[in-house]
Amino acid sequence: MSDTGSTPGPRGKVERVIEAYGLEGLGDELERRWTGAEGERESLRSLADRFNRAVLRRALDEVGASPLDGEVENTYRLLRGDDVSPGMRTEVRRQLERDGVDLDAVESDFVSHQAIHTYLREHRGAELEAEEESRIEKEARTIRRLQGRVSVVTESGITRLANAGDITIGDFDVLTDVQVYCGDCGSQYEAVELIERGGCDCETGEE
Repeated sequence: MSDTGSTPGPRGKVERVIEAYGLEGLGDELERRWTGAEGERESLRSLADRFNRAVLRRALDEVGASPLDGEVENTYRLLRGDDVSPGMRTEVRRQLERDGVDLDAVESDFVSHQAIHTYLREHRGAELEAEEESRIEKEARTIRRLQGRVSVVTESGITRLANAGDITIGDFDVLTDVQVYCGDCGSQYEAVELIERGGCDCETGEE
């Protein structure tokens, strides 16, 4: 599917950035790498980094910086890497600004792995092979089964106690809701929902 073959509805961030930076063809590459159409599959986080480096390269090209081979990768690492000191990060930011790069605007166009996932699945209609998706389906099914088991055991226990006169309760329902809270981004999701949506709101959580 081409980058121009969007599905009806509002455009997501990835699609908007591709158009704004003239990155036609990048969507095809992302899909091929995610589905493993040409070899080993690439993770969503790796694809997000690849996308953001393409944005940074285009921004450098536009100001005539003409980055050398490997320079964009190193600059992106200095901007986003976890192992970079604050001093090094500040230095590279100042250099980019001296070169004429509107870094705040460029970084606002960086996307998260969640945005890449939404783009590939909802905009391009990309799907993984069944064996790749089975891990998500398997874990979600296991959690649902355990939640169902907890509900049955809880309901049976309360019913026995009520019938024996040990507790008093009216017509009741057992609600089994396993929540997962991420301390990094502060988001909270029901466990199966978290798995099926591909993660939490870490990074920026754009759609």
